[in-house]
Formats: sequence, C-alpha cells, structure tokens
Amino acid sequence: MEKGEPENPNRLNKYACACSIVASMITIIFGYDTGVMSGAMIFIKEEFMVKESQLEVIAGILNLCALVGSLCAGRTSDIIGRRYTIVIASIIFLLGSVLMGYGPNYSVLLAGRCVAGVGVGFALMIAPVYSAEISSPSTRGFLSSLPEVGISVGILLGYLSNYLFSKLPLHINWRLMLGIAAIPSLVLAIGILKMPESPRWLVLQGRLGDAKKILKKVSNNAQEAETRFQDIKKAAGIDCKDDVDVIKLPNSIKTNGRGVWKELLIKPTPTVRWILLAGVGVHFFEHATGIEAVMLYGPRIFKKAGIKSKEKLLLANVGIGLMKFTCITISTFIIDKIGRRKLLLCSVFGMILTLTGLATSLTVVEHSKDKVLWALVMSLVFTYTYVMFFNLGLGPVTWVYSSEIFPLKLRAQGASIGVAVNRLMNATVSMSFLSLAGAITIGGAFYLFAGIAMVAWLFFYYFCPETKGTPLEEMEVLFSRGKAGNNGE
Repeated sequence: MEKGEPENPNRLNKYACACSIVASMITIIFGYDTGVMSGAMIFIKEEFMVKESQLEVIAGILNLCALVGSLCAGRTSDIIGRRYTIVIASIIFLLGSVLMGYGPNYSVLLAGRCVAGVGVGFALMIAPVYSAEISSPSTRGFLSSLPEVGISVGILLGYLSNYLFSKLPLHINWRLMLGIAAIPSLVLAIGILKMPESPRWLVLQGRLGDAKKILKKVSNNAQEAETRFQDIKKAAGIDCKDDVDVIKLPNSIKTNGRGVWKELLIKPTPTVRWILLAGVGVHFFEHATGIEAVMLYGPRIFKKAGIKSKEKLLLANVGIGLMKFTCITISTFIIDKIGRRKLLLCSVFGMILTLTGLATSLTVVEHSKDKVLWALVMSLVFTYTYVMFFNLGLGPVTWVYSSEIFPLKLRAQGASIGVAVNRLMNATVSMSFLSLAGAITIGGAFYLFAGIAMVAWLFFYYFCPETKGTPLEEMEVLFSRGKAGNNGE
C-alpha cells in the first residue's frame, strides 16, 4: 500500500461512483417515461377518446419495443463499447420524447412510444453492466443498484410531472409531460462522452494499457488495480507481459459478440446453463409478481379503493413514487452488507403477504354494497407496503444480480437476454392487467400475483446462490458448486 493511502481497501471509490451515477442517468429518463404515462393516460383518453384496449397498447408497447432494444444492445455494446451504447440510448430517447410531445394523434403518439421503447431496452441492459464492470467487488452491489435508484427517481419525477402539469389545458398538459424528457436525453448524450470506457471491454479489445489506466482510477490503491487487471486478463484468456499496452487478440478472444448466442443458448456448459437460468429467472419474476400493475395502474387501484378526484389520485400516486425511491435508496446501502440472496428471500416473502392482503381488501370493496372503510384503508396500506417490500429487495437485486453473474465474454448478451425477458413480462402484465381484472376481478388478479410470488420464493431459494463480495471473474466457480440452498449463505 502506498504512503498516505487509507487503511480500508473496501471504501467506495469516488471516481467509480461518479461514473456509475452518470451512467445511471439514462435510467432516470426511462423511469420518467414509465411513471409519467400512468397519469398522462387519463388525459390522452379524454382528448383522443380511445378505448381501454388502446390504452393498454400505449402502456405496454414501450416494453415490447424495449425487448428488441435490449437484444440489440448486447451485441452493440460488445462492438462499440459500453459508453457509446449509452450515447445511442440517449439519442433514441430524445427522438421518442420529441415524437410523443408532438403527438397530434394516437398513431404518432404510439410511434413515439415505440421509439422510446427501443431506447429503454438499450438503457436497461447497459447501465447495470457498465456499473458492475467498473466497480470493485466490495462496492459492486451499491454501484450496480444506482440504475435502479435512477429508475425510481425518474418514476417519482414522472408522478410529480403528472400532478404539476395536470392543471394546464388538456391539449398541452400530457404533451409537456411526455415531451420534456427530450432535454435530459440531450444533456446525457453529451455528458457521457467524458466518462471512461469499461476496463473489461477494453481488455477484450486488446487495449490493455487503457484498461490499466482506468482501473487505477476506479480502484482504491495500486495493488487492487493490479489484482483486478490480472483477474480480468485471466478471465479473458490473455497471457502476455504486463508492460504491453496493445496486443492483437485471436478471434477466439476478440469475438465482438460473435458466437456468444451459441455458448449461451445452443451449447451451454452446465455452469452457464445455471447462470442463464438464474439471470433470466430473476427478471421473469420481477414483473410476473405484479409490480407493473401497481406502478402503471395505481390511480385505477386507488379509484377502486374509494379515491375519486383526479388530483387526489395523482397525489396518491406520488406517494407510491416516494415509497419506491426511499426503499430502493435503503436497499442500495445495505445490499453489500446483507447480501443479494437474503434480500431476495425476505423481500418476496413480504410481497406474498401484502399481495394476499391487497387482494382480500379489494375483493371486499368490490363485493360490498356499502362503503367498507377498513377495507378501503387496508387497500391503500397493502399497496404501499407491497411497493416497500418489492423495492427493498426484488426490484434492485434483479439488476445487480443479472449484471454480475455472467462470464466476461457472455456478460453483455447474457444480460440482454435477461432484460428482454424482463420487458416481455412487463409488457404482458401492463397490456393484460385491465383485461385480467375484468375477467377475474381486480382482487382475483392480485391473488394470482401472490401465487406467482410463492413460486418465485422457491426459485430464489433453490437456484440463486449468494454473490456478495465475489469477484466477477469468480462467478463461474460459484455457480459450479452445489445447490444454492446449501452454499448461498
């Protein structure tokens, strides 16, 4: 250790933190797009006189297009790098926001939502991967959680935008809500160019000198930087002298993403198959357990619970945004101490209880001829506590876990598959919830989500080992051991 350096090698590196914060700004824009639509739909329906099915499409199409974007982002980030992929995401967001803000009719609004959706796919895949690759093992959970914090900040800003702009004339309010996101998209596209590239991607390009320089900045001391550099070289299969700055890599190493799909999906090793199952599983259950129903259709749930005025509905939605932001912030600071696995299991257990309670309360409200005050109050309480449990664990851990478990060469495209599944489930819930609630009642829909949460708890117990403090280059060893239930603690 060099003279004058602090004794604690596990402290948070300020430069790495700054890099992750800037990268996470892209998820703030995505969160805003998600949150703002919940209130904007009220006014879009009023101006364009659209059907419920058309509202479901406008809500869910973002995620179907994000599925395409995430699959493209994996290969793109392997070819041009993590940093420029964030620039592309920002530009796509910019175009989508301009189209939605213009929105002279439903078709143009839908087109803008589709374009923004592609940007969402890029953002959700690249921000956690960039943060994971630039951080050290001891603080990776914290830095990899920042994109999820960004989403919660964006959703809260979207809800506040709903409330503030709702007082403007109908033909202006929702257009401002949707179009204003173009401004931060432009700022980010320029600002991200000042951030460094991922050192792990640089190693895969043979740019060892550049990678080593960045590792010195994002590490707490020279010894840590050297250890991380040697681990990355070993994981990439590179064997050369340490004083070499640039080397020409064989095609077997410098793949630029080629052949990765084969190793992931067609002929995976048992270890990679387990990693893929865990990575896809956390993304599947994140949305299969119903969070999008609450985040997107919160005003409708509150209306069912007895809140009638538009202003109070939007204000209650702001409360959800505040709860989400608060709990994710808490999770960000404890994830490296408590661990991913314990947070997942505790979070999902709480979700099972609160989803069951919410379903029961809403069922009582729906089937009672008279106003049942306790059921109305409990519907609100269970909605907020469900959001609390989700954002203390499953919400942020999903993105941390899936961004850190894949091997170096498979990481970008492995993460992109997880995000694609995430967006598919998000779209499925957001585009079917109104129809599902109509078919089996809104209470029945939440009973269904509670049942899925029970399956999720079992999945996480048996298939998701603890990754806290494990270097990225040792994840394959971790997943090569016994069952998660035995080695996860």
